[in-house]
Amino acid sequence: MNEDTNSPEVKPPPSFARWVAELLLMVAIAFVVAHGIRTYVVMPYTIPSGSMIPTIEINERVLANKFIYRFKDPEPGDIVVLDDPTGGTIPLIKRVIAVEGQEVDINDGRVFIDGIALEEPYISGAVTEMGEVALPLVMPADTVWVMGDNRTDSTDARWFGPQPVASVHGQAFLRIWPLSRIEKL
Repeated sequence: MNEDTNSPEVKPPPSFARWVAELLLMVAIAFVVAHGIRTYVVMPYTIPSGSMIPTIEINERVLANKFIYRFKDPEPGDIVVLDDPTGGTIPLIKRVIAVEGQEVDINDGRVFIDGIALEEPYISGAVTEMGEVALPLVMPADTVWVMGDNRTDSTDARWFGPQPVASVHGQAFLRIWPLSRIEKL
């Protein structure tokens, strides 16, 4: 018999063991990528309290950009996710009101920054409780003053004072749940 040396060699199909190994490798890679995105890029958060009403309601879900503050500092107006300075394990979500060097004061139910009353169309209610932090206060370096939008029901910088920028984990940028309220923040 004369064998045709130009005919393509037929490879046997991969073994079941190889298929399983490749599948496990792909699942592991997907897990590492998803974990990396969640840890360093974007993270979903569920809102546990009413401190940000009406902007964000209880049990709504938001996405937070976790890498933005590697390139810039938080700015007044940003909605941020930060460590709970009271020692709780659930991160807080608040609005940045002032940053380093600015003077914060509260008078007649209004917040003043550098002597100018803030226009805050996003708040619910006036400031009725002054908290435990003596005001006026000039913000120390590398800190932020954060407050909830629901000023009558928010434990915020009025009680725990300025927070280090290092405790801010990200900027909330999108409400994703419920579907009827999907909106850029």
